[in-house]
Amino acid sequence: MASPFPEHSLARLRHIWQQPLALALVGIALSGCSFDLGSLMPEKEKPQEAPRAAAADNSAISAGNVTEAQGHTAKAQALAKSGETAAALDEFNRAVALDPYNAQALYARALIYQNNNEHDFAIADFGAANGLNPQKVEPLLGRAISYLAVGKIKEAAADLDEASEADPHNAQVWTTRGQAYERLGDKAKAAASYTKAVSLRPRDDAARSGLARVGG
Repeated sequence: MASPFPEHSLARLRHIWQQPLALALVGIALSGCSFDLGSLMPEKEKPQEAPRAAAADNSAISAGNVTEAQGHTAKAQALAKSGETAAALDEFNRAVALDPYNAQALYARALIYQNNNEHDFAIADFGAANGLNPQKVEPLLGRAISYLAVGKIKEAAADLDEASEADPHNAQVWTTRGQAYERLGDKAKAAASYTKAVSLRPRDDAARSGLARVGG
């Protein structure tokens, strides 16, 4: 099954906290870009944070439930790609109700919540996806973006620290990390993050502007 986690093309969406790339992740999953959700196959760990739909007992999840959930997930992805996000959200809800360990559905549903400014739900789903697949950059970055949107800057910085260690070549992570530390008033860490982002992606205007602001 195709999966949403590329390491590029994270740009071009409206701002959540009036910073240039606040909602970049959302555009990826809801645009016509190609994703590979296979990298988020669950490892049957209990999610760190409960998703919106009530989680079923692991013993109650049958192979049939998993298969049916995969079908709803595929349908939801197609609907999201077509811009029918409300219908897509319904399908993701069905998928998660059938299999609360479906990291693909959790991550994609989180992106929809994020796009709808429902950041508490987005944070829960990103957290669940991260719990099922630790050290995956995309759920950490997604959760950090929502944390920033609701003013939880320290939590965002912690996620971005982890994401930068998991994938030190992800320019989007470094740019967003720079924004987080800039908001925390740590100009040294902000400058270092922006500098790394620019070294990876020289035309990153958000990183370049941030670097100028913090005096890097």
